[in-house]
Amino acid sequence: MLASSCGFDSYLDYYDGAERVWYFGKGWCQIRYMPRLSDYRGKLEEIPYDFHELLGALAPRPLFVNAPLHDSNFRWKSVDQCAAAEALVYGQLQSGGWTNSIDFDPRGKVALYRNGKGRGKNNSSLDDGQTQSAIRFLVLADKALGFRNKKIHESAEFALKALLAAQFANGGFPQVWTGPVGQQRITKASYPDYDWQTEGRIKNYWDMYTLNDNVCGYVADTLIDAYRVYDDEQYKTALRRFGDFLLLAQMPEPQPAWAQQYNYEMQPIWARKFEPPGISGDESQEVIETLITIYNITGDRKYLEPLPRALAYLKRSVLPDGQLARYYELDTNKPLYMVRRADVYTLTYDDSKLPKHYGWKTESRLRELEKKYDELIHTTDPLRSPPRAPSERLIRQIITGLDGEGRWVSVYNGERLVGQAKFKQGERYISSEVFGRNLTPLSDYLIATAD
Repeated sequence: MLASSCGFDSYLDYYDGAERVWYFGKGWCQIRYMPRLSDYRGKLEEIPYDFHELLGALAPRPLFVNAPLHDSNFRWKSVDQCAAAEALVYGQLQSGGWTNSIDFDPRGKVALYRNGKGRGKNNSSLDDGQTQSAIRFLVLADKALGFRNKKIHESAEFALKALLAAQFANGGFPQVWTGPVGQQRITKASYPDYDWQTEGRIKNYWDMYTLNDNVCGYVADTLIDAYRVYDDEQYKTALRRFGDFLLLAQMPEPQPAWAQQYNYEMQPIWARKFEPPGISGDESQEVIETLITIYNITGDRKYLEPLPRALAYLKRSVLPDGQLARYYELDTNKPLYMVRRADVYTLTYDDSKLPKHYGWKTESRLRELEKKYDELIHTTDPLRSPPRAPSERLIRQIITGLDGEGRWVSVYNGERLVGQAKFKQGERYISSEVFGRNLTPLSDYLIATAD
């Protein structure tokens, strides 16, 4: 068991890089520490090691860190940043990405890690942002550390290389990969020419084109971060190609939106046994938002071209309760659900007895998306237009919603929760979804109103 009593600030971050603490006898350059570090004043990036390497050298042995919240010398946040980055480096798969957990038992059977540990599977997953979130964290950590942490830098580069190798010729991505993907014929989305209710089920659907659970938004954000941090055009090119895939994946009339899962012929297919090949209200809204994001980065208006048709279709498809169905039946556009008996799922149009483990309906964000689109078509230069500030009324409402400890506390009222957490009716809980939803307008407001 090892113990430490400080944060793990990078030398570059120590007192925010202030030169005054790098003179002989100051800070780390005191006699009791390492006085010769004063030789690196003004050239901290040349120090031959940093605390992140030290932390990595200690792994995987147990380590207790005492990092006081109000320490004016070493910041406690650096502990979280270092530990998270080192954990992600340890948990990177040989295929370059991550799965939904990391097993620190060297003989564990969860996954097959790039560091030679583990004896499990080698399935890099894009589901629920697993790999994308890890890449984004490492890329931003790499930048924060001045690209000097060799392990973090190499891990980020290896992951991004693997992500690009998992991009199909048409620009799409699979849900899971174990290595570079095979290339398929490029074609536009179409309706199945077979009875999709009884045919076309593919066991390894995760090897094919997927948009499930906001794969598109997570992937786009990852490529944008990589492009901005490394100033490398290959990531912007990959973003464009992904946008081109989303254009191809838009279904033709009478349902010009998007499905969750496609086969190599670009036809909607089954995923899990309760995920039928239909038009998806949730994923379609996510695609619209992603296309707007890609347009804002590239300035290419072709990524806005599908939006009017998709928005008009989705507005026609809103349910009586104001929500969108997760699935709409192909051709008929009837809201499509499932009933469950034991492990058997059966298609139905009836929403009165829905299984509770899945989100069969989703909140409509069409008004917000339509407003974003309308603003964009009247903007001559999307790359230079400042973000529009959210209303002061909304900002006051968000701030007022904080409790005395600075938290947004929700009360469970039977709604479906991310991660399928279980609470009793009326129980109070903290939702990461609410946190993210509130933090976005707060950030936009600060950016838009900054002097």
